[in-house]
Amino acid sequence: MTSTRTDLRAWALMLPLLVVILGVVSWPLASTVHLSLTDAGMAARSGNFVGLGNFTRNLGSGAFRAAFVNTAWFTAVSVSAELVLGVLAALLLNQEFRGRSFLRALMILPWALPTVVNAILWRLIYNPEYGALNSALYQLGLIDAYRSWLGQPSSAMMAMVVADVWKNFPLVGLISLAALQSVPRETLAAAIVDGAGPWARFRHVMLPYLAGPLMIAIVLRTIEAFKVFDIVWIMTRGGPANSTRTLSILVYQEAFSFQRAGSGASLALIVTLVVMMLAVAYVAIMRRTALRV
Repeated sequence: MTSTRTDLRAWALMLPLLVVILGVVSWPLASTVHLSLTDAGMAARSGNFVGLGNFTRNLGSGAFRAAFVNTAWFTAVSVSAELVLGVLAALLLNQEFRGRSFLRALMILPWALPTVVNAILWRLIYNPEYGALNSALYQLGLIDAYRSWLGQPSSAMMAMVVADVWKNFPLVGLISLAALQSVPRETLAAAIVDGAGPWARFRHVMLPYLAGPLMIAIVLRTIEAFKVFDIVWIMTRGGPANSTRTLSILVYQEAFSFQRAGSGASLALIVTLVVMMLAVAYVAIMRRTALRV
């Protein structure tokens, strides 16, 4: 009887939150699912029922495949670079030296910047007429003329990756640094006495403590990078020649630029399903590493 009363009290306390979740999440989601099954436009939201036609057409289109490849490439390269730079920064800041606290605080600044501000900052750096990057490379003799880094398909995506990595590698670095702080100093000292070099100490002593937190950081950053929109929209709007158009940009263009609300809703659901699969992977990793985190 006591257990039943406790359960009822718990459900009563959660009821307001459940109502909010149903109103904020469930209704818009159901509306989007219904919209994705029609050929509705933005002007007339009630269209004809087309079933899974929007999904099959979008999944088979070249625009979707190109956007998916761009998104996957952006995600893989940016997350990999953030992982490497974050771990290296954590290893450096885990050492004892003067000014370490200042550098730790300084590393947080890129991550603390709003993404919009970060995108505008890097767009100015890449400016083909007065950008700092062109000026620095020209002064060093590495280029013989100013270049439009965001205006060339061969360099636009990589330029955005650099901007994204600069902002987000501190997150991986902070997670890695927190994990390194838990490594017993006695174990490290014993490894040094036994003659273990830097790589051996990292692989056999530090890496077991880093593995769990790093997996969580990788999955979190993968989810965020896969649904990237703001930094791409501000820097290139998916250009030039759609070379930087990601899935989120494609969803926006399909729904608002081309005025095809039903088709845009189906694309949004496809992206949502992919992100949900990544979230499921995140939950599984969290369960396996709960004792370490």
